[in-house]
Amino acid sequence: MAGDRRHLLVVDDDARVREMLSRFFEGEGYRVSVAADGTQMKSYLRHNEIDAVFLDLTLPGPQDGLDLAREIRVNSDVPIIMVTGRDDVVDRILGIELGADDYVAKPFHLRELHARLKSVLRRRGPENLQQQSEVFRFDGWSLDVSRRRLLSDDNQEIELTTGEFDMLVTFVRHPGRVLTRDFLMEATRTRRFDAFDRSIDTQIARLRRKIERDSRHPAIIKSVRGVGYVFAASVELSPSATLRRS
Repeated sequence: MAGDRRHLLVVDDDARVREMLSRFFEGEGYRVSVAADGTQMKSYLRHNEIDAVFLDLTLPGPQDGLDLAREIRVNSDVPIIMVTGRDDVVDRILGIELGADDYVAKPFHLRELHARLKSVLRRRGPENLQQQSEVFRFDGWSLDVSRRRLLSDDNQEIELTTGEFDMLVTFVRHPGRVLTRDFLMEATRTRRFDAFDRSIDTQIARLRRKIERDSRHPAIIKSVRGVGYVFAASVELSPSATLRRS
């Protein structure tokens, strides 16, 4: 039934790309809507339940894909996969920082794109959220995994991008362990970014600014020179289990 099918939104100014993705994913059992620019995209998001967005980086009008990704993240946690002909490292870093769940450069293989989509949807699916009904507490912070919320000790919610949230969840589940960049890339993105590991450092720098008392001298997420990072705070998993530093 149509109501049971995942609903995808393809945002791309190239009619051939829109048609290609629509035809392929509809053949795989998805519902697909298309938008040629940011204005159409916003209208679809306001009036439809969308399960994932394929977002082109280069779009006509005053807002490009990065601007639109930022705007989506202010109002929604819908998965975003950037699909673009621009393969610039700076653009990729910005896209991930702004909350994109994945980044695919054109030309791409449709089967690979489908695999990326399934991976993102699996991480966000209700069955996964049910398994992740956990609340971690550390250094005055409270991280509710199933609700994807970070609260300070005075109960103020701190906004995290998707990448920052996934990074923090990975750390609180492995307190006291030195985590390499390769491990963090695998754990937070479910795939490798080849030599693109500077995005991990950028992500952690942004996360430190949000949770550390002094991000220039971090006490929670510490660097281990030449290896990676360690989550140095004691972590309590509600209601009773405690994860102690090893």
